[in-house]
Amino acid sequence: MLDHDPSPIAFPAAVPAPAVPAPGGRLVIGFDLDLTLADTRAGIGAVYRALSAETGMPIDVDQVVRRIGPPLDVEIGYWFPPAEVPAMVDRYRALYPGIAIPASTLMPGAVQAVEGVRALGGGVVVVSGKNQRDTERTVAALGLDADAVIGGVFGADKGVALREHAASAYIGDHTGDVDAARAAGAVAVGVATGMFDAAALTAYGADVVLPDLLAFPGWLEPFAAGGR
Repeated sequence: MLDHDPSPIAFPAAVPAPAVPAPGGRLVIGFDLDLTLADTRAGIGAVYRALSAETGMPIDVDQVVRRIGPPLDVEIGYWFPPAEVPAMVDRYRALYPGIAIPASTLMPGAVQAVEGVRALGGGVVVVSGKNQRDTERTVAALGLDADAVIGGVFGADKGVALREHAASAYIGDHTGDVDAARAAGAVAVGVATGMFDAAALTAYGADVVLPDLLAFPGWLEPFAAGGR
C-alpha cells in the first residue's frame, strides 16, 4: 500500500472577495452536487469497497468519505501507484452508475432550496466535480429540477460555467466551492454539510455560511430582493 496523507486535502487560501452586486435580471443560483444537494456518501463508499475488493488494495473508505470533494484522480492517487491511477479512475466510473447512483439520496433541504429558487422565477444550475455522465444521472435520479447540469470541473474551474449561466451565487460545502464563486464573481454561500465546518468555511472566506440547505430559503428571499 502506498504512503498517503490521511488528513483532509488542503487548498490555498481564497482570494479576498470582490464587491458582488445584488442580482440583476433573472435570478440564477448555482449549486454544488455532492454533500450539497446529494448525499452520495453511502454510494461512494460502496464503490471504493468494490474497487478494494477487486484489486486487493486496502482503502480506508471512512477516510475517503470524510473528505469527499476533490477530483477523483486525486483521491484514487492516495491509494494506487501513479501508473495505475488512470485505469482505476476508469474502473471506478464503470462501477459508479450501478452502485452509487441508486444509493444516493437528497440532502436535507435540497428540494426546498431548488423549489425556492423556482418560486422566485429563478434558474438553477448544478456544477459538480463529478464527471458529466454521473452528474446528469444523479440529478435525474433525485428528481432535481435544474436548467443546466455541468460536471467534471473543480474549484475555480467551476467559475467558467457559473459565469456562462450568469449565476449570482454559488452554494457548496467545500472550500473549492468558495473558489468557484470567486472565479465567477458570485456570492459564495457555504453549507456546513461536508468536510468543512462553519468555522472553516468562514475562515476561508465564504460570504455566507449556512448550517445546511434547510436554512437556504431564509437567506434566498432577501438576497433575491437585493440584499446580501
